[in-house]
Parts: sequence; C-alpha cells; structure tokens
Amino acid sequence: MSILRALLLALSLLFPVMALAQTDSTQQKFTWTGDFRFRVEPDWDSRKSDGSYRDNRTRLRYRVRFGGTYHLDSNWEIGARLRTGFGRKQQDPQLTLGYAFNEFGTLPIFLEKAYGQYVTGGIRIWAGKNTFPFEKQNELFWSDHVYPEGVALRGMWPVSGNWIDELGGNTGHFIAIFNNGGLDEDSYFQGIQAVSKHWNKRLTLFPGFYYFHALPDIPDGGGTYTVDYSILHLGGRVDLLEKPIVGVELDYYHNLQEYTKNDSIPNNLQDQRTGWVISARVGKLKKKGDWKFRITLQELERFSAVDYFAQNDWARWDYSFADSPDGRLTNYRGLELMAGYMISDQIKVNTRYFAVEQLVPYGPFLETGQRIRFDIDIGF
Repeated sequence: MSILRALLLALSLLFPVMALAQTDSTQQKFTWTGDFRFRVEPDWDSRKSDGSYRDNRTRLRYRVRFGGTYHLDSNWEIGARLRTGFGRKQQDPQLTLGYAFNEFGTLPIFLEKAYGQYVTGGIRIWAGKNTFPFEKQNELFWSDHVYPEGVALRGMWPVSGNWIDELGGNTGHFIAIFNNGGLDEDSYFQGIQAVSKHWNKRLTLFPGFYYFHALPDIPDGGGTYTVDYSILHLGGRVDLLEKPIVGVELDYYHNLQEYTKNDSIPNNLQDQRTGWVISARVGKLKKKGDWKFRITLQELERFSAVDYFAQNDWARWDYSFADSPDGRLTNYRGLELMAGYMISDQIKVNTRYFAVEQLVPYGPFLETGQRIRFDIDIGF
C-alpha cells in the first residue's frame, strides 16, 4: 500500500470521528430553552367610563416560547427567542383559542429577543433587543413581555464589608421610535440604577432614575402629542424569615416632570405623577413541591409609569378606541391575590385574582374590573 493510499484510508476512518467531535463541540455551545402556558381567564364587573359594562367573558389562552443561546466562548454569546402573540401587542404573548374568526388558521409567531452579549468579571454588556436590564420585582412598572431595544451595561461585585454583601448597578439607552434624525431626536428611554445586597443577601435595595423622551401619548401611531417622563424609583425587598421564606416588597415612583404648562394633558391629570406598590409573600416556586402565596396592593397615578410598557394583566383597559391593542394600565388602584404550586421541577400551576378601580375618571364614571387567571406553565 502506497503512503498516499494509507493516508487517505486513515483520513477516511478519522473523518466520521472528527465530524462527530465537531458536532458535539457545536452542540455544547448551544443552550436551548422553551415553555408552554395554558390559561383559563374569566373577567367580570368591567365598567366603562360611560357607565356601561363590558360583557362578562371567559377566555382559554395559550403561549409558546422557544429560544437559544450560542456561546462563542466564556465571554461572548448570541441569543434569540421566538414567541406567539400579535406583533402590535408587545405586552401580551398569549393567544386566545378561536380568536378573530380565524377558523383554525395559522398562528402569529414573532422574534421577541435578538442580542449579542459580553460578560467578564462581574460586568455584562449587551446590544440588541433583550430583557429589561433593571432590577424589578413585579410587572406594574414594566411588563416581562416588553423587550427594549438598545444597549445595556450591568456590573455586580461582592463586597467584603460588615453591612454590604454585593454592590453594583445598571444603565442603558433604548430607542422606542427612530425618527430618522440624530439620536437626540428619537423617542427613547434611559435609565440608571444602583443595586446593593445586605444581611446575607436577604435585603436588596435598588433605587433608580428613568428618563423617557418624547413618547407618544397613545402607542402604535395613534398619538396626538408627546410626553417626557423623569421617574424616580425607590425599590427594595427583604426576606424576614428563611424557613419558610416570608418577605415584603416595596416600590415607590415619582415623576419629576411638571405638566401644568402642557395644554394637551387634561387639568385633572397634570398632577397625577406618583405611584406605590407593596407586596407580602410566603414561600417560593423553584422546585417540585414548592408553594407560594402573595398579596399585592398598589396605586399608580396616570404619569407614574408609561402605561403601554407596563403589564396588561390586571384589567381589560386598552387603547382599542385609537386602533391600538396595547393596555393602558396606570391611573388605578388594585389588589392581587396569588397562590402557586410546583407539580414538578418543570411544571407550575398558579391562580391570580385581580380587582381594580380607576383613580381619575375619563368620563362620568370610574372604570372597574375583576379577573381570575388559572395558569399551568411547562418549561423545557
């Protein structure tokens, strides 16, 4: 056998092994995640501003998400995730069975995340469309389903001190609407936040400041004027007991902008700039057999948050009158009761009850609403 033939034979025998090794190496660089949710959602007592009531209803809803992360090395990664939901309704990835006379048609699926990220020594930098990068503990200021587009920086480091365990912060610049000019002409959102952990990490404090520039009063092209927000946020949570976990969570928001000279804003809303949230919880939802109960009370005035970036879970209030499906969940007070249980490490069930009442009426009557959600979430 010639040397060339022997070499070719050896390569032919080694090639499948090399290809398999390369495949294994590539697979090890990918991380896949996904989940499925099924929901039963009754609504009732939903009064409109004219005094009439929306029809009582019960919807069957579902959501699917699937995403992956490719790790180039220990520092760099690229990630993306798909989800169900309508493209103009960023707050809500759930779909309703039988919605809109679709007669078993195909489903709307969109890309909700697409980003590149660099991590080193407690520092995390990402660019693209990704998870809200600031510390939070509920969705009343910012929905988990709204993914800002821009650049974010996070740093968190351990501290060898008597009363601080970790210290860090978050900041970023995010573009809501590109206006075909300089960066200062865009409708954008900027934030800066300090984060500290104390008492063996049982106490977390995260004060911050958020600036929203030239946001339309109504989303999806229906706005008639723009609004700036300068929101001071004081947030914190503490675990009072560890077995079982018993904790309290607090948020306070105050918009420093002055609206009395803005003739586009109704007089009875110009001073509506403050909000607060208080929540008490028992238990946790991490692994099979875990359980959790939570009660939340809140009051958010009209300009204490951007309503179409906040959650739309608590009520049926939206901007459909202006041809936008987005929710308008500020200018109300409300109560939430939650109970959850982990059937397995991947399957969670929970029930949430909401009751809301408007603070300042947009018509002769205050809007109201009650809702229950029964959810089962399956992760994979």
